[in-house]
Amino acid sequence: MKLPPGCILTVEDQPAEADVEVLPHALEAFNKQHWPGHQPWQPLAVFVREHGRIVAGLAGETYAGWLFVRYFWIAEKLRNQGIGRALLREAEQRAAARGCHSAFLDTFSFQAPEFYRKQGYEEFGRLDYPPKGERIFLRKRLA
Repeated sequence: MKLPPGCILTVEDQPAEADVEVLPHALEAFNKQHWPGHQPWQPLAVFVREHGRIVAGLAGETYAGWLFVRYFWIAEKLRNQGIGRALLREAEQRAAARGCHSAFLDTFSFQAPEFYRKQGYEEFGRLDYPPKGERIFLRKRLA
């Protein structure tokens, strides 16, 4: 590959956050040119706190009619009490209020694919992820 004069290629294992943030902002500017009026990226999080400390939570974002669940974790002592269902339902309701029609997420086969299926999510993709299991992609219609 030949780069234009003055350009260099760098590979960075720990890039500065400000450098990484250039990418979504530039991509969003490009998208606005070709897709005026689309719903922008918006962060979304739902937490359970115990004495101010997060003991369960879901974080992701909404974009162009979709909720993307990036992280979802519940402390061991709080599992199997309906907290996961409540967190997911709250995120889905907020996403729907933002105009989202669907949600998607991924999980590993050793994590919680059955939990998501019980919440109405359907598998749409799967990747082998050696040495332990598979990465499963799921989606759900919200509206």
